[in-house]
Order: sequence, then structure tokens, then C-alpha cells
Amino acid sequence: MRLLLIDDHFVVRSGLSTSLSLEPDIEIVAEADSGEQALSAYTTHLPDIVLMDLQLPGISGIEATIKILAAHPSARILIFSTFARDEEIHRALRAGSLGYLQKSASRPDLLKAIRTVAAGRQSLPPDIAARLQERLTRPDITPRELEILTLVTRGNANKEIAATLGIAEDTVKQHVSRILQKLNVNDRAQATAEAIRLGLLSV
Repeated sequence: MRLLLIDDHFVVRSGLSTSLSLEPDIEIVAEADSGEQALSAYTTHLPDIVLMDLQLPGISGIEATIKILAAHPSARILIFSTFARDEEIHRALRAGSLGYLQKSASRPDLLKAIRTVAAGRQSLPPDIAARLQERLTRPDITPRELEILTLVTRGNANKEIAATLGIAEDTVKQHVSRILQKLNVNDRAQATAEAIRLGLLSV
């Protein structure tokens, strides 16, 4: 398997490259430290699988995944991240990645995930798969609701949000009410905490 490794931390890339290269069926063909470099490296080397970090400088791993798949629809991408927030996992799979694994995973689990995704099959740890299934039962937060939720987390009152977005205050109230319902929380503070936990918003 020809593997493209994408991570913005040199020490992490070096460790992964050294460890994975010990496997007789894995060859590291290139490394990249940003989402922008990822597409160029993929186009140059056409690897069998991409091991993609989620948090990258510039465009994110999810955005890089979208760009790679737009140019190369047969690309096989495994997201390898420190984080495992529900919304990020959901977005990564919607973007077209075939797998999602935390960096705290064991070496055997990483190798299994790489080989599974390289074969064109989805790879998710059981706990993440269960959480993703639960996530799919919840209604999506719309782009407008996400805008309002972002302003809510910054401490803006409904009147301020209405002025910022150029909409009526009653409309903001309706949106906030739907957001609380979708997140299954009772107030703005809980909504903020839940949005961060799910990965809808970053700290």
C-alpha cells in the first residue's frame, strides 16, 4: 500500500513514518504538513490511501478531504485525529473519508484501519460507530442556526444578534428555541457547552 501521510507536527509524522514503514505491505510515498499541500502531494504521488490529520494550519483535514475527492473521486482517506467529537466525525464521513480513528489508538488498531480503508471499506471503532448512529437520529443544525449559535456563545443577546444578522428579534428567538430543542438543552450556557462537546464550535 502506498500511503500519503498528512500531519502538521514533524515529530508525529516522523514517528508514524518510522513505525508504518516497518510493515512489509506499507510504503510511505510522501508527507505533507498542511491541507493545501495535501492535494498537491496526492496529485503527484496518487497513493492508495491517505492518513489525514484533522487539525491542520490553513484548511482543515475535512476541507482537504473534500478537495482531494473532488479531484480524485477514488481516493481513500482515513482521518487520524486527537479529537473524536461527534460533529467532526459526522462531517468527516460526509466529506467522503472512509474511516476515523483517534491518535490514542493502539498500533494494531491503526494498522487494521489503514488496511481496511485501503481495501475500500469503512473503518470506525465500535464506540465511534455507535455515537455516529446516535448522531444521525438528531436533526441537523442549519447554517443560519450555527451563525446564531456562534453569536450566542459569545454572549450576545437576541437584540444584538438580530442587529448583527439583519433579522427580526422574534426570528432570533425562534431560532434559539429550535437550537435548544435540537441540542436537547435548557438554556444558552448548556447550548454552548454541548456545541463545543459535539464539535459544532471550537473553543
